[in-house]
Amino acid sequence: MNSNLIRHIGKYISLENSDIDVINTYFKSQKLKNKEMVLQEGQVCKSYYFVDSGCLRMYFNNNKGTEQIIQFALENWWITDYFSFADQKPAEYNIQAIEKTTASYIDYLSYNKLLKEVPVLETYFRIIAQRELAASQKRLKLIFDLSKEDMYLHFSTSFPQFIQRIPQYMLASFLGITPEYLSEIRKKNL
Repeated sequence: MNSNLIRHIGKYISLENSDIDVINTYFKSQKLKNKEMVLQEGQVCKSYYFVDSGCLRMYFNNNKGTEQIIQFALENWWITDYFSFADQKPAEYNIQAIEKTTASYIDYLSYNKLLKEVPVLETYFRIIAQRELAASQKRLKLIFDLSKEDMYLHFSTSFPQFIQRIPQYMLASFLGITPEYLSEIRKKNL
């Protein structure tokens, strides 16, 4: 039984005990080591991941051959390559644990069966998708509106838990700056 996942779902919708039993039959748990990959570019994304503990990152290798991180997922966050998962086509992204992580996951076929068996989960996943889309839109606006320094300051005040746990070079990649420039910004704002 995954109590973190059930609690998270319960924040958004009401579940019957029978719904919880069904949910628990479809989700599996996976323990990941630091740097362990759960998806590599070119593979089909077969699962949707809920982070119980730890942290995952999603990234791609840009045309300069460097990693560009587009998302992190800490406890109680979801992560997947949506296009690959939904269409069952090769992924454009990589998903990797950046620390020891435990994730609950559901595969594509089970996800669709679960939504038929527990229709109220359609509402839950719609809410999660809306929140993720809103966060992506907000991030895009900030990228265009803020200087790199202000972007870091906004991120560090909005998500202090990330600053403590994510290596500096990964945070720099996420913010679209070099690790050296991030170091300068951090020293200046201590």
